[in-house]
Amino acid sequence: MDDPMSSSIERPKAGIVKRIRLENFMCHSNLEIELGDRVNFITGQNGSGKSAILTALCVAFGCRAKGTQRASTLKDFIKKNCGYALVQVEIKNEGGDAFKPQIYGDAITIERRITASAGPTVLKDNRGRKVASRKDELRELVEHFNIDVENPCVIMSQDKSREFLHSGNDKDKFKFYFKATLLQQVNDLLENIDLRLKTADGIVCELEDSVKPIEKELSELQEKIDSMKHVERITQDLQELKKKLAWSWVYKVDRDLQEKLGNVEKLKGRIPTVQAKIDSKKGVVEELRQLLDEKKTRIARMMEKTDEVKRKKQELEQTLSSATKEKLVLETEHNRIVKDIQKWVKSVKFLEQQVQELHEQHVKDTQAEESQIEEKLKELQYEVDAADSTFTRLKEEENRLSECLNQGMTEIRHKAEEIEGFEQQYHELSTKIRELQQNQTNRVTAFGGDRVINLLRVIEGRYQRFKMPPIGPIGAHVTLVKGDKWAPAVEQALGNLLNAFIVTDHKDCLLLRACAKEANYHYLQIIVYDFSRPRLNIPDHMHPQTNHPTTLSVLDSENHTVLNVLVDVGNAERQVLVQDYDVGKVVAFDSRNSNVKEVYTLDGYKMFSRASVQTILPPPPRRTSRAPRLCSSFDEQIMNFEREASEVRQEAQECRRMKRDAEEQLQRLQDSVRSVKRRRHDAERDLVSKRLALQDFRKSQVVEASATPASTSDELHHEISSNQEKKQQKEEQLEKLRIRMSEAEAKVNHLRVSLENLSKSAKGEIDGLEIAETDLMQMDEDLRAAEAQEKHYGGLMNKVLEEIKKAEAEYQELEHLRKENCRKASIICPECEVEDIGGCNTSTPEQLSAQITTLDRRLKRESPRVSESIDDLKTMYEERKHKIFGKQQRNKDYREKLDALLKALESRRRKFERNAELLRRQITWQFNNHLTNKGISGHINVSYEERTLSVQVKMPQDASRSSVRDIRGLSGGERSFSTLCFALALHNMTEAPFRAMDEFDVFMDAVSRKISLETLVDFALTQGSQWIFITPHDISMVRQDERIKKQQMAAPRS
Repeated sequence: MDDPMSSSIERPKAGIVKRIRLENFMCHSNLEIELGDRVNFITGQNGSGKSAILTALCVAFGCRAKGTQRASTLKDFIKKNCGYALVQVEIKNEGGDAFKPQIYGDAITIERRITASAGPTVLKDNRGRKVASRKDELRELVEHFNIDVENPCVIMSQDKSREFLHSGNDKDKFKFYFKATLLQQVNDLLENIDLRLKTADGIVCELEDSVKPIEKELSELQEKIDSMKHVERITQDLQELKKKLAWSWVYKVDRDLQEKLGNVEKLKGRIPTVQAKIDSKKGVVEELRQLLDEKKTRIARMMEKTDEVKRKKQELEQTLSSATKEKLVLETEHNRIVKDIQKWVKSVKFLEQQVQELHEQHVKDTQAEESQIEEKLKELQYEVDAADSTFTRLKEEENRLSECLNQGMTEIRHKAEEIEGFEQQYHELSTKIRELQQNQTNRVTAFGGDRVINLLRVIEGRYQRFKMPPIGPIGAHVTLVKGDKWAPAVEQALGNLLNAFIVTDHKDCLLLRACAKEANYHYLQIIVYDFSRPRLNIPDHMHPQTNHPTTLSVLDSENHTVLNVLVDVGNAERQVLVQDYDVGKVVAFDSRNSNVKEVYTLDGYKMFSRASVQTILPPPPRRTSRAPRLCSSFDEQIMNFEREASEVRQEAQECRRMKRDAEEQLQRLQDSVRSVKRRRHDAERDLVSKRLALQDFRKSQVVEASATPASTSDELHHEISSNQEKKQQKEEQLEKLRIRMSEAEAKVNHLRVSLENLSKSAKGEIDGLEIAETDLMQMDEDLRAAEAQEKHYGGLMNKVLEEIKKAEAEYQELEHLRKENCRKASIICPECEVEDIGGCNTSTPEQLSAQITTLDRRLKRESPRVSESIDDLKTMYEERKHKIFGKQQRNKDYREKLDALLKALESRRRKFERNAELLRRQITWQFNNHLTNKGISGHINVSYEERTLSVQVKMPQDASRSSVRDIRGLSGGERSFSTLCFALALHNMTEAPFRAMDEFDVFMDAVSRKISLETLVDFALTQGSQWIFITPHDISMVRQDERIKKQQMAAPRS
């Protein structure tokens, strides 16, 4: 069966052996054999000269005699009694891989003539003409076609085949693998190169060491020269510095004069600006005062109008209340009359029924004993009275128990509200304790929580970008100086100002705002204030005229900017702190206490007076209160809150216990009420039944025997008429009440609409009043701020004028000093000489004096070191430098080339290791692929470190499924087949135009030989190279194919 891939590899390839001719070579006198392009089988008996053909191939391609393992010298290959031996091998030279086709043509003949003294090789073209006889040409040809006859994967001789098939040593297998894959050749080349490079490195090191003494001498000479140059340069620099020093005093005074003149001009330039500021602030103050007076007048009118609206609202509310009460009275009267009408209707019906019954009873009744009737009536009446007494007593008991039940429910509801209040109070105290504990760990967290910590981290990361580091939060920079007594009042007075940050200019403000945004700290209050401004000194007449402390007096800070901000922004010097509400009213609303802006009490009240308006703000709700932040001792505050929380928790538990007791009592009362109600209902039913029995008995008896039914009927008719008249009267009264109720309802609705309209209109006026009061407070603060700024700029003007006067006097003194310094400097050298040596404008006299002192000391220290002149030293240095310059340059070139070679060697070694790893993986895959032809599986382990190669084979009939690691444990045929598969795997990994194998099927049984031959033929046809198989066995089982050529060697002569 033809290989499907054979059609793609039919054309001849360059390097294929076309013909072999032997003359007087080993056992052959004259042998010529033609080979096919694909698979060639050469068979014959032992001794017929089959192996000599492979030996001739090796010799022709330049192999040494020992490399063939058949002789020790080439002359041993000459047949006995002959003077020479000739080996001719003709190879094809066609296609794209041809070797110098323009010289050799389509065929190359390699001819090697062996004599007792020599064995030259000649290369001929396709016409038989001699082209080359040098070994280099043969080596180039061999390398071009990749023909390595010493590689067992190219030519496996008889001895190599037997050695390979019989060897069970892992190291021998590794050697075979290492050589077959050319890894041995590459490794030897790399080791040889490494050895040569090490030798070269030693030679270069010796050359470098040979010039080191001269280099050391040069270095010493250079140091002496540099030292002499240094002494000369120091002397010259010293003279120049002395000249510069003389004139630097003059230039220093010039700079001072320019600076002083600039200061004077700058100060004079500030006068118009400051005056403009003063005029501007005066205008602002006047405008604010006018606006403030207008706002006060408007607020007074609004308060009058608001009071009138409030009075009208109260009158409407009273009228609405009276109308509502009148409506309720009319509804009650209406309901009463309706009930009376219903009662009279029932009475008329009852009387009419009595008339009918009386008439019937008169006909039916018989005479009875009056005494018995009276006795019966008395008995029934007694029972009715007893039942009525029982019903009344049970009704009163039910009312009493219901009242107790309502009281119990009210008490339980109150207890639940108390428990809820205690729990809320406990939660608030726990929150304060946690805040205090957090503040105790890091005091900064009291003024912004975790947000301010994140902000400070961001600021620290951008610290260098600020002109001046921000100060904040303000609360972290202040402390109480008079204990913690005033902490709550101070915190209420300063409020969110404690959380604010201070920066020195608008640029830092924008940068801090960006930091706050990055830290997720929104609505951060930032105050821009000049950090260079000194601590404000507030005169006594500007302090509040009171003995009570102010917010500023109880605070202290190491940073004067913080205190200035508290004064300029927070008005801390005008915020008075008092003990309680009554004292606060006296201080806040006493007109004699000037400079008081606001008063704060320890219990949370805020009081202030704006013109004639006096305002008292109550303490903040309990739920909005927070833990103290300015206290000096957090431990004491935490203990107080913990003690208070414990008391609140105990009170809550006591309330819960009382609530449970009340609920149990309530349950008992509910049971009692249900029992009394049940008994009352029974007594009521009994009373009704007894009354009905009494009424029935009275109807059935006639008390007076003489009375006629007609008279009794007349009385009943008269009573019926009377009841109907009363009913008519009640209906008339009911109609009048309905009219009055309709009028009362309309009046109530009208009053409610009027009240709602008034409330809506009043709400807008009240809100407007509150807004106006807020605006008034803001305007008052703006006015005070404007007045303070006006005063500030006035003081600044006086200060500027004083500084101008002082600067002009200093300028006159400096001019006199310059004339004196210029006279002294001209004696030392003219000014133009100083300009020629670089001038001295960049150095101060102090710096120049220090440099002169330093150079003078160095000159005294270094002058006596060298005795030779500098010219002699330079001459000696040039002579020695010229002497070793060539050697240094040569050594440098050697070292660069050697380093490049070492780097290239390392690169090739890494590639070699990577290729070796890839070949190790590929050999296992190829080996296992060939074993499957016989149903066997296996694996090859290659260890480059231990230089071993082990083969694992798993036989299909092995029930234990274990692997045979040493193939010598297999039968001869199985071992030969496994080894053959290993060889084929190696063939897959090598490239050559032809391959030859001698006695590859030794020790194989018939089955293994058949499978091996089929495997070899299929592999050879698929692989595409030329194959030469030599075997003494029968090859009749090999299939017939035009690509397979079989040749039989003649039998040896006896």
